Amino acid sequence: MLLILVSSCQDDDKTFGNLDAPTNLTANYEIVGQSAEFPNGDGSGNVVLKAHADNAISYKFMFPDQSSATVTGGEYTKRFTTSGVNSYEVTVIAYGKGGVASSLTFTVEDVLSNFNDPETLELLTGGTSKVWYWAAATAGHLGVGPNNDSENNSWPSYYAAAPFEKAGSAESSCIYEDVLTFTKDGEILKYTLDNGGSTFFNASYNSVGGTPAPSDLCQPFDTSGEKTVVLGPAESVVPEDASTGTQMTFSDGGFMGYYIGATTYEILEITENTMTVRAVMGNDPALAWYHIFTTQPPYSDDEPVYDTLVWSDEFDVDGPPDPTKWNMEIGNGTNGWGNNESQYYRAENAVVQGGNLIITAKAESFSGFNYTSARMNTHNNFDFTYGKVEIRAKLPAGGGTWPALWLLGSNYQTNTWPACGETDIMEHVGNDQNTIHGTLHYPGNSGGNANTSSVVVEGVSEEFHIYSITWSPNFIRFYVDGNEFKTFANSSEVPYNWDFFLIFNVAMGGSFGGAIDPAFTESSMEVDYVRVYQE
Repeated sequence: MLLILVSSCQDDDKTFGNLDAPTNLTANYEIVGQSAEFPNGDGSGNVVLKAHADNAISYKFMFPDQSSATVTGGEYTKRFTTSGVNSYEVTVIAYGKGGVASSLTFTVEDVLSNFNDPETLELLTGGTSKVWYWAAATAGHLGVGPNNDSENNSWPSYYAAAPFEKAGSAESSCIYEDVLTFTKDGEILKYTLDNGGSTFFNASYNSVGGTPAPSDLCQPFDTSGEKTVVLGPAESVVPEDASTGTQMTFSDGGFMGYYIGATTYEILEITENTMTVRAVMGNDPALAWYHIFTTQPPYSDDEPVYDTLVWSDEFDVDGPPDPTKWNMEIGNGTNGWGNNESQYYRAENAVVQGGNLIITAKAESFSGFNYTSARMNTHNNFDFTYGKVEIRAKLPAGGGTWPALWLLGSNYQTNTWPACGETDIMEHVGNDQNTIHGTLHYPGNSGGNANTSSVVVEGVSEEFHIYSITWSPNFIRFYVDGNEFKTFANSSEVPYNWDFFLIFNVAMGGSFGGAIDPAFTESSMEVDYVRVYQE
């Protein structure tokens, strides 16, 4: 039909003039770094492709990895990433007025690529196909920072979104609906973005969706269709120790949910269930955006409802903690309770008074130690599997204080930590005032390598706040004052499907508490109540 149109209407066309297909199409290439010493190039895999045709307006290069690139000048640098020395068949299409075209296929021969990262491909796809979501419950899951600051090139130092921050705005809430799927198809990596038809645009790109700036907006925008993703060595200013050294380039305008005019994303970190990427702003190369993704969906419709109170302590009887509910732990344990802690635990440092449990850490000499405090647990008095734990507390202050409200697997004596599992509902250190940590310790993720998230909460030592978790067979979710800041996908592969018990304590110093302020005298954690709900 196009040929008939061209031959019959060419003389009368008033818009395009003559619709002549480009002629005399030629193509050649230069392997970057090629020399007599290095006949296959410098190992980067970069090849400068050049095409020219008479009457051509633009050129499209098509590659065997199913990616493509369209340019107006006929020159494009392609990074081939198949490890070793390889040859590649490339097709170039020259477009003239009205879309008429000519094409040519040629072979780029013997290109050396030293890139090899099968581990990232495996983690992205799980070997076949894997689904990723925005890590909405993680602070900094969307953020921005400078692209030329050597100290901050791997972190959004200008702005980092708070947990679920975008859920509170109709203009931006669509971002948490994104479903990103990476699929391994032979040696080719494929990608789809399902965002329900609505894309979150950076303000400077709102016009792409149809609405002018200044506000960031969710707008209708079609992201359907499968894209090709090419993995290659990262080209950025990020220090080597802060990046995997691998970047992803998406074909056909593909992007990772937030529209910033970028199609290339550097992978800073990737594990089985978490991925942090970095992309340079398309129209402002001085800015770098950061995204954190997880394999855990931000929302779930089939979670159990834990609304029946099954156990509590309201701390409404003055005196020592109720011995039918609490066991008092004494001493400094082994190696400072395994953390080089500096305190000696005494029962006398915990008292119920005025409707609150008060655990006081003191600078005083006792039994060879310079500090005392208290630690108490519910083991064999109350052990439970699954439910909602809610604790209203005010935290101590001072450098070196380390209060914790946590759970430990009841089988810890026969199933040695971390195999028994540990859930830290709340941890705080006085050397980092107002930062609340929620942490899980289990095999492969314990101690300094624990699965942890944090959130800044103002006034934790001056006011009471509610620290809580919901723990189900599917998820463990962490909250402060009802605001979720961490989500963990539970499964049979981790030790969170048997009984746990409660532990309250205030440690001093140690591996997490850090240096103790020489001027410290005493400070207390006050607990108004602890309540456990189940179905």
